Amino acid sequence: MATKDYVKRGRSPKKAPIKAKANPKGKKAPASGFPTKWAALAVMLVCSLIAGLFFLSGTDVPETTPPTPAAVIAKPQPKTKADVLPPKPEEKWRYIQELENKKVIVPVLTPKQVIAENKPTKPYLLQCGAYHSQAQAEQRKATIAFQGMNSQIKVSTNDKGTWYRVVLGPYKDKRLAMDDQNKLQQHGISPCAIWFWE
Repeated sequence: MATKDYVKRGRSPKKAPIKAKANPKGKKAPASGFPTKWAALAVMLVCSLIAGLFFLSGTDVPETTPPTPAAVIAKPQPKTKADVLPPKPEEKWRYIQELENKKVIVPVLTPKQVIAENKPTKPYLLQCGAYHSQAQAEQRKATIAFQGMNSQIKVSTNDKGTWYRVVLGPYKDKRLAMDDQNKLQQHGISPCAIWFWE
């Protein structure tokens, strides 16, 4: 029976080391050592930067002898007219004392006077329908109520018969009546007319 050498079997044959190619011109290859020339240049630049900063800062070399105390003490100089402040002016206004001592008389109004003052100067009504049937007027009033507005039915009689008018208001200003009119028209409730309050 033949024996096998398993150790040598798995190894690959060794290759010969690659020799450096000869430089055809005969020059030496650059050395990969520490670049002393560049390091010296960097040190010189740093030193020149420090010296430049020192001269730009304007620092002087401190004196070796301390100054005498007589030279340090400055003589007091007399005050000029510009240094003296003028006297404080007196206040012209006495409104604080006047407001504290002022009495305000509030008139007492009766309930009728209060109602008369709160009554609009230019009252307006917004009429959103006039019907011969009260059921139609109630239906229009309900439609307006769904929009969040409060309306009322006013009954009037003339030579053409009895009319049920659906009105909103009174409004102090015509602009307020027009705002509600626009809201109702956006929800399909029209025509609505603005009238003076009778």
